[in-house]
Amino acid sequence: MREVEISRAIVEAYFNDLLGNLQLDVAVVGAGPSGVVAGYYLAKGGAKVAIFEKKLSIGGGIWGGAMGFNRVVVQESAREILDEFGVDYRPAGNGLYVLDAIELASTLASRTVKAGVKVFNMIEVEDLLVKDGRVSGLVINWTPVMMTGLHVDPLTVEARFVVDSTGHGAQISQHLLKRGLIKAIPGEGPMWAEKGEELTVEHTREVFPGLYATGMAANALAGAPRMGPIFGGMLLSGRKAALEILQKLGK
Repeated sequence: MREVEISRAIVEAYFNDLLGNLQLDVAVVGAGPSGVVAGYYLAKGGAKVAIFEKKLSIGGGIWGGAMGFNRVVVQESAREILDEFGVDYRPAGNGLYVLDAIELASTLASRTVKAGVKVFNMIEVEDLLVKDGRVSGLVINWTPVMMTGLHVDPLTVEARFVVDSTGHGAQISQHLLKRGLIKAIPGEGPMWAEKGEELTVEHTREVFPGLYATGMAANALAGAPRMGPIFGGMLLSGRKAALEILQKLGK
């Protein structure tokens, strides 16, 4: 076993995957709960989908639970998604269920990859492709390049749909705002868990031709409340976006 053989195996496998995912049905940006769930249901529905995550790990805000207590809560309406993924939970009263944040994050990640989704971590989206008034792909670069401000040109990925699952900052939609293609991103309102959960799903939609927003990005675009460490709305949001996109793709 030679070191160069190890290097060759990694480089060949990675770049074969990258080359195979430069043209997609759906490019999901952000591997938090809504983005991962969206990717899972899209792949299960027959779409070619990849997730691009700027951080090293995926799972978004799940891992730390609340204040580092690695437990999270979901409501009754999201139980069927937990059952679909095989995540354990127990009743917490008043229609709520508590579960292990580590199990949730790791199981969502594993099941999504096994469903056929390619995840590219440490890749940041620095801009969008917009042609004829429609989002048609991503402009990507390595996260370390973006962090250090190096003058390195990006590459592009074509996609029939893009999903903004970048959380509180709605970072993908921000690219449209700065060019005047959307009018405003009001940001999240004060915490109100019940309303925030409800509106996360309600505001999951196509916010610009070719661009969907899910999870906290959907709430930020609508000015809806944040909700804290309850994740049912995130899971439901990802599934809703996936099912709508699959219908538009004719899957």
